[in-house]
Amino acid sequence: MKKITLATIKSFIRKNRNNLYIKNKSSFNGMTDGVDACYDQSISKAGITEKNNKNNLGIPGAWFVGSSRDSFYIAEFGPYTGYEVYNCCGCFYLLTKK
Repeated sequence: MKKITLATIKSFIRKNRNNLYIKNKSSFNGMTDGVDACYDQSISKAGITEKNNKNNLGIPGAWFVGSSRDSFYIAEFGPYTGYEVYNCCGCFYLLTKK
């Protein structure tokens, strides 16, 4: 099995741009200066912005730290499949329908 890298995630986003879903599990909370669980952990259609910077890759709700500080895993939720992204800013899933 190939190692999952940021290049793998970028390719996944490019190939599935119109059929991409996001599930936020946790995110950074400045009030507590730490990562807290998200209240709404439902799977929703990912919005795509034209402001494509290296930290969100054009997807609101996604946050990539970079410099090898992101961890990537394969994820499956019922009819969805994709990747889990985990870092110091939280955890989210980028998914597509099977």
